[in-house]
This record gives sequence, C-alpha cells and structure tokens, in this order.
Amino acid sequence: MGTTQRGPGKVERIASEIRDNIERGALAPGSRLPGVPQLQREHGIAYQTARDIYGLLEDEGLVFSRRGKGTYVSLVIGKIISDRTQRYLPTLREAGGAVGAFEAEMRSMGFENRDPVVTIGKGVPPRKVAELYGMHHRAKTLKRERIMRVGLAGNSDALEAVQVATSWFPPDVVAACPVLAEPDTGTGGSKSRMAEAGFRQVWLREEIEVRSPTPEEADALGIPGEQAVLEITHKGLTAERRIVEICLHVLPRSKWQLAYEWAIDTPETG
Repeated sequence: MGTTQRGPGKVERIASEIRDNIERGALAPGSRLPGVPQLQREHGIAYQTARDIYGLLEDEGLVFSRRGKGTYVSLVIGKIISDRTQRYLPTLREAGGAVGAFEAEMRSMGFENRDPVVTIGKGVPPRKVAELYGMHHRAKTLKRERIMRVGLAGNSDALEAVQVATSWFPPDVVAACPVLAEPDTGTGGSKSRMAEAGFRQVWLREEIEVRSPTPEEADALGIPGEQAVLEITHKGLTAERRIVEICLHVLPRSKWQLAYEWAIDTPETG
C-alpha cells in the first residue's frame, strides 16, 4: 500500500525547483513570482503549503514580498558583506557624491540606493538611547527613520528593502546642524554635515544582538515575522568621547554578513 506524500515533502520539493531556477538564472533577480493562489493551482497543493514554500525561500533570502504586490526573486543572491571597519571613512562614505555609507556600500556592490522611505520628526527615543544621552525618559528629540532599498540599474521596477535604520541625535546637535531634519543630508550624509557643524565623529562603537523583528519591521523588509534580524546599536563619538549620534540598524539575518578587522599587534618592520 502506497504512502501519501506529506506537506513538508511537497514544500521542499517545489521550493527546490524554484531555488534551482533562481540559482541557474532562469528566474532573474527582481522578477515577479506567481501569486500564492496561482502556485497552489499549478502544483495542486493546499494554500498553506504554497505559503510555506515562499516562506522557506524567504527565510533563505532568495525571495522577498511586497505588501499588495506579490513575491519577487531577491536582488541580493548571497549576502551583503558589510565591512564595518571601513564603511564610515570619509573617503568611502563620500565616494562619487554618495549620500553616506549605505549608498557608497551599495554602489560598490553594483546596486543603486533607490527611493529610501524617509520619516523625520520629533519623538521619544528608546530608553537605552535616552539614557546614553542623559535625557529625561519622556523628552523628545530628532528621529530619522529610513527604510533603505536597493535597485538594479536599468530596471525601475526591481526594488528590495534591505535595512531599516533609525537615527537619534541630542537636541543641541540638532540645533547646531538643522540639515539633520532634511531628507537629503548631502554628500557624505549626516556624519559629514555634523563634522562641518563642529561635531566630528572620530570613534565609533557598535553592539549587535539577534532578535525577532517587530511586525512593522518584518513588513518593511518583506520577511517572515519569525525570521531573525540583526540589530546594530551604532554610536558615534567625538574626540572628547561624547556620543553625538545613535543609530539602530535592523538587518535581515538572511541578507547580511558583518565583517570586522583590526590590528592586535604592531607589525614588525625590518
């Protein structure tokens, strides 16, 4: 007597076919995949099984979803390797007129920094941010939230969110550098404008944790709610070791790899 193939077997089998087509290039980056009902009909499977197939591929970073628009082949096949020890150097973050480190980093990988969703206003920062700034826990300060999206040259429809970044600045820094409240902070981004205003960052400190995304973050990044994200708490310090910028970077675990390099001894010279 034969056995009936169970859902998980179908999920992996069909996901493997789609995965193979993506890796062979038969499905190009940014191309739209069949909707869940269409995938269900094509393979004669349950609706939830079809959803699980795309969920598995989303977890692997091979596809992403856009609310109300469907599921697409990821523009980023493999991971973005972010060199955290180099990306903020002025010569790199200003390269080619880039508006900050993210745009310069994406250009170096062949992507375009495309139509970021920027929300700017005053808000109450998270407790850890307020404590680092020595602010009252209910006090408000400038908040810059960006949903960072990448695109491919020559393809105006291909667009994928790869990061949510939220920056907070102390009130006196905002007063001295009002361009921080503008969507476009110019070549080099906020760090270059702050340097011009007398708040040059010479030290950076980052702390990383792995956590679940909020529903809003999962929706913005087009990832399943159960997929882990990396949260980087990025702090910019002046020569006097004062923290003048805190940015919370939220990155899909499936899309990013962080790289660090530093000297632990002085190389011998002869």
